[in-house]
Amino acid sequence: MAVYLDFNASAPVDERVLERMIEVYRSHFGNADSRTHVFGTDAKEIVSAARRSIARILDVDSSDLFFTSGSTESNNMAILGLLEYARSTGRNHFITTSIEHKSVLEAMKYLRAHGCEVDFVSPDTSGRVMPEQILSRVTDRTLLVSVMHVNSETGVIQPIEEIGAALAGTPAYFHIDATQGFGKRNDSLRRTQYNMLSITAHKLGGPQGVGAFVLKRGKDYRRPPVKPLMYGGPQERGYRPGTTPVALVAGFALAAELCDREGAAHWEACANIKASFLRAIDGLDYSFNGAQEYCLPSTVNISFHGVDAEGIFLALKDDYALSNGSACNSGSHEPSYVLSAMGLSEARIYEAVRLSWNYNTQVDFRPLVNYIQSIV
Repeated sequence: MAVYLDFNASAPVDERVLERMIEVYRSHFGNADSRTHVFGTDAKEIVSAARRSIARILDVDSSDLFFTSGSTESNNMAILGLLEYARSTGRNHFITTSIEHKSVLEAMKYLRAHGCEVDFVSPDTSGRVMPEQILSRVTDRTLLVSVMHVNSETGVIQPIEEIGAALAGTPAYFHIDATQGFGKRNDSLRRTQYNMLSITAHKLGGPQGVGAFVLKRGKDYRRPPVKPLMYGGPQERGYRPGTTPVALVAGFALAAELCDREGAAHWEACANIKASFLRAIDGLDYSFNGAQEYCLPSTVNISFHGVDAEGIFLALKDDYALSNGSACNSGSHEPSYVLSAMGLSEARIYEAVRLSWNYNTQVDFRPLVNYIQSIV
């Protein structure tokens, strides 16, 4: 069976998380908003405990954390939820990067189509935007800056701490898509000044279908003027209607707790796997896509020169489960928009392969090396 090396797309559910979810499904099946009986009260307490746990990890007030279906929904809430305010105040300038997840890019394009001004900032070949690229564009009309924590295709960590510190002295709100960073770089998130944050469970050993949106109150106790995108109930204090998926929320919290508690060991184990990969490809002709000094130890985006990525996927499908970019764009045969934004050549982009793993991945890289050598 192929070794799974696509953790940046989605990670398998941790067995401990799965056991917790099964226990909730079996024994705590009430609706968390049913107030007239013990089953509802029981479910509500599980949700409340999960909210407190994730909020503690992020060092935010639990009342500022709202459960969603995942980061895509959370990102849309952060961006589209400001459209009404942007129109009514004239503060309709938004800034983001060209390497964001599609849920940010498409939402920003929607704003542009509806009268807002949007700046898309591109990195250089390092895959990392510079803070001054963002900050030099901020004006008194800037309502929101949205920058991801870690890029899913390259694994490159973005300078959110510097950007957040600089924006704290301006009226602009700062949103972070922390989909790939939460669970891996929690210390950085706790240090960063921001107003809104998007996270999800399925990148860190939790279930698919649940995430969270952090909407912080400022010193004046007001939240950013985000309007809900859906209507139909008072759940999540009116920001996100719908029955709360109690088991998914419980699984999310446990996955987050495990990553926060075991994070240092996970980081070291992933770094060891990366080191073994580097040893295995020694002598091959390749280029990393993204500056490795800013890259997660669990991700490699690499172009083997003269070897088409699609050929690797077909030839080694029984050995590895690989990808060539973000899962939101994997159905397309178009060049990676992230690598294109970095200014890489078309040939190098079509040679690009992304490998991503977790701390307990067991992998032999010899089939990959043998194939590259046979082609070259």
